[in-house]
Amino acid sequence: MLVCHCHAVSEGAILQAVRNGALTRRAIARTCGAGRSCQGCVPAIEAILRSQTRARVAKPIPTFAELATS
Repeated sequence: MLVCHCHAVSEGAILQAVRNGALTRRAIARTCGAGRSCQGCVPAIEAILRSQTRARVAKPIPTFAELATS
């Protein structure tokens, strides 16, 4: 699903940025560009970050390889 239309950033790209350590909205913007222009995607980015923060507390985020084999 496309989250940032201005920079064509998908949810998957944002999740990958989170896995690589981008744990704030600014870090996401620096890493993949999402949220840098019109800010329309910021609520979606923040929702993704909240869900991943809860997931990290509950269990580790799976790697791409783990997702591909499941």
